[in-house]
Amino acid sequence: MGGRKRLIVGITGASGAIYGVRILQELRRHPGWESHLVLSASGALTATQELSMKRSDIEALADVVHSVKDIGAAISSGSFPTEGMVIAPCSMKTLASVALGMADNLVSRAADVALKERRRVVLLARETPLNLAHLRNMTSVTEMGGIIFPPVPAFYNLPSSLDDVVNHTVGRVLDLFGIHHEHLLERWQGLRKPQAAPAT
Repeated sequence: MGGRKRLIVGITGASGAIYGVRILQELRRHPGWESHLVLSASGALTATQELSMKRSDIEALADVVHSVKDIGAAISSGSFPTEGMVIAPCSMKTLASVALGMADNLVSRAADVALKERRRVVLLARETPLNLAHLRNMTSVTEMGGIIFPPVPAFYNLPSSLDDVVNHTVGRVLDLFGIHHEHLLERWQGLRKPQAAPAT
């Protein structure tokens, strides 16, 4: 591995392909990190719809690309060291597969491996409203040590663009893996003091 840390990035078929793409873009800014991408067919389709990006465009952002069907890939074994995995976005189907330990494709298998090895697994679950199956699956993943991270926008930083909203979430995700960044988000500094009314 040459001293580089590895992070697995799964992109599945929920809305919000920009989150996985932006994470890959940010990882390219960190030479000490190696990204391993698993892009599902539905994830690629959603990225085309939302971002006008082809599969090859997204795969070009990763250091290593694995087929979602390659259940024997290196990342399917706990003996392959990684810092963990982020699934961004995470569809409810993928959430269910991870929650039940189905390992029916490489996304859910890699997540299952990371969980059993007690590595960090972060799921940017994208759905609303949530039904009881969704909530129970989120509870199961949390009980196994995973982190359910719905990409909920923050408004205290007064975002002025969609990029601001996306970057804030991506920055918070990178924080969970100890990946240093300064340009993605404005960190909470406490409540702003109200402006004094002008004298009349």
